[in-house]
Amino acid sequence: MNRTTLSLIAGVTALAAVTGFAALSAPDTPGADATAKAAAQLPVERTSLLCPAPSTSDLAETSYTSFTPVTKGTESGGKAELRAAAEGKSGKPVLTPKEPGKPVTGDSSGAEAPALVGTADGRFAPGWTVQQTTEVAAGTGRGLQGVNCTAPDTSFWFPGASTAADRTDYVHLTNPDDSAAVVDLELYGKDGTLQSPVGEGITVQPHSSEPVLLSTLTEEEQTNLTVHVNVRSGRVGASVQALDDKLGGDWLAASADPSGSLVLPGIPKDATSVRLVAFTPGDEDADLKVRLASPSGLITPAGHETVHVKGGMTTAVDLGDVTRGEAGSLVLTPTDRSVPVVAALRVVRGKGDKQETAFIPATRPVGTRATSADNNAKGSTLSLTAPGRAATVKVTASAGSEGGTPASKTYTIKAGTTQDIEPPAPGGLKGTYALTVEPVSGGPVYGARTLTANESGVPAFTVQTLPDDRGTVAVPEADEDLSVLQK
Repeated sequence: MNRTTLSLIAGVTALAAVTGFAALSAPDTPGADATAKAAAQLPVERTSLLCPAPSTSDLAETSYTSFTPVTKGTESGGKAELRAAAEGKSGKPVLTPKEPGKPVTGDSSGAEAPALVGTADGRFAPGWTVQQTTEVAAGTGRGLQGVNCTAPDTSFWFPGASTAADRTDYVHLTNPDDSAAVVDLELYGKDGTLQSPVGEGITVQPHSSEPVLLSTLTEEEQTNLTVHVNVRSGRVGASVQALDDKLGGDWLAASADPSGSLVLPGIPKDATSVRLVAFTPGDEDADLKVRLASPSGLITPAGHETVHVKGGMTTAVDLGDVTRGEAGSLVLTPTDRSVPVVAALRVVRGKGDKQETAFIPATRPVGTRATSADNNAKGSTLSLTAPGRAATVKVTASAGSEGGTPASKTYTIKAGTTQDIEPPAPGGLKGTYALTVEPVSGGPVYGARTLTANESGVPAFTVQTLPDDRGTVAVPEADEDLSVLQK
């Protein structure tokens, strides 16, 4: 066996240990010319999720919804659990799902609810999704705050954060591992880097969560900031809680990795104000064409045909009521040269003292399948966008958490359009349900789910994007080469 073949098999073994499994089988005719076969899409065998501490308000009411879609090819065993981060494996589970295909819910009240660490393996791992939704009746950040619990990683970009006087923004860092993580928080404003020695070398202890108030990292008040969570050692889960004194608040999820083209799906049709915040990590400037994917096709917002993003500086553009009463998604593409960019939208609904805020980061496409937990019969809207070619997608509603039978429906999204759909609901629904979105044919699809509620006349809402749920992983299949025994 030559060194190339040895390296290949070693790489396959390492990949299998982290994300899935690989099958090694003897070929019919062993020989030195045996090569790796095409990669197979196999179910992941283990998934980790981290949920930030939901609120510091005594008025907070938080619900958790866990869901794993049924995935072909999984074995019969496995389990999923959510526990308080500080208690580690010895703590009592907050949630313990019983079977894939049916949501499980839990709840907490007040300001003492902890950050949670979750693990799922076996048949519970592929596509495991946990939604954390909090209702805050009054005070800073009042309204509906929602976030998908995130997988641990080493780098996160958050355009749309703020240190303005009327904002209280926290970066929540959660460490699921047995060793400490060391994190740098880098801040970028309209003029470039904000010097912040306090943000360097933050230690996040094992099995713990650290909320870091952004205004303690810099004396500068900046309305629009980009935060980069850069993990020097270890790994963390990261989310930004952005709370406004007058405009409510929500969780700001990380933007998709820097890219020359971005899609920000699911702007509510009744949005009264939309602000685009963009940042390019490098030294090069980026010039982006701005288009809105509406129900009738791609249109260019009047007065906002392009946006110029200076290298290393945060740029904000107020687009007003860009959707004008129709469903919409923002599509950003290079005008000429492609320069990697991250971006997010701050979206406001309502008027006067009855306004509420949510955030929509740039996101990855649905891919093979996307999963959304915590849906209800009246307050859920699914927004799907096909920025390039037309696409056909299958949307499936799971059984309800307290009863009901699954239901599916197929939709066609025309090229360059966004379609808001009322998703199918389970027959005989009781409780909450989950949605899965699976492209059937056509071009890439992007999606978002909006939850709405009326809080004393305030149009409370939260938006979660729908990237691929990473329920499967590509694993190359390698053959044994028995001739190594003869060399």
